[in-house]
Amino acid sequence: MKAINYSAEATARIIEDYQNGVDVETIAASVEKSVRSVRSKLVREGVYVAKAKPTAKRDSGPSKKELLLELEATGFDVHGLEGATKDAIVRITAALAQ
Repeated sequence: MKAINYSAEATARIIEDYQNGVDVETIAASVEKSVRSVRSKLVREGVYVAKAKPTAKRDSGPSKKELLLELEATGFDVHGLEGATKDAIVRITAALAQ
């Protein structure tokens, strides 16, 4: 028979705490379980909502591909620059413009 990790009372308490805005780290410490264990229990109970992951900000300037196309249009051989950073391509373009 499988051992029970969470009693009905403990489950009810962590769900109530979570729904009242207590963070998972604090709940885990109060029931002497790992954060991962508490999060998994909340997921199994259907109450856990994952935090939105921050998305990388994309600058509004031209993409690296667009910069390479502009550089190529000047007659510059861009072969081998595909792995260059965007900043490096901008510096090459600026140097050629001088």
